Amino acid sequence: MMLVIFVVLCSPSALAVSLARSPPHLPPRTSTIIMGRKPGVMDPSDLQTFVTNAGAGLIVVDVRNPDFAVEPGDGKSNEKAPIADCGGARARAVNVIYDRGSSSMDLSSIPQAWIEAGGGKATVPVITHCGGGGRGQKAKEFLEANGFGNVVNGGGPEDDECWQVFGSK
Repeated sequence: MMLVIFVVLCSPSALAVSLARSPPHLPPRTSTIIMGRKPGVMDPSDLQTFVTNAGAGLIVVDVRNPDFAVEPGDGKSNEKAPIADCGGARARAVNVIYDRGSSSMDLSSIPQAWIEAGGGKATVPVITHCGGGGRGQKAKEFLEANGFGNVVNGGGPEDDECWQVFGSK
């Protein structure tokens, strides 16, 4: 008997359907696929503790790019959580694009008054997020490399459990 494994990039629902089907010569099988969080995204219960402890000093850094031609995936998460809400409906959120090409961010976009109100770069509580957490993790690491000492990755609007904790901030 020969085992053949195919790796197919598809949506989680399509993957679950394909795994639930069996070749005609094998008995039917069922599978459950549980999609985990992206590496570095904080667990929702720990995230809730972070937000509670941060209080009014919390800064949320939305690293998505409003130019959907550059980052097409950001258009999808923008439908659920508009980037334009930063500074408006999400008063403590600021849009600071994480540029994958240069692996950098323009930190001057973060209001200095917010940083000072949180005790300075070393202590101000910051949550980074993108759509689901990949760039949020890179942004967290960039902030840490630039002196921010109290930063967590909140994932983003694609992670409903995490988004419920801080998405209105």
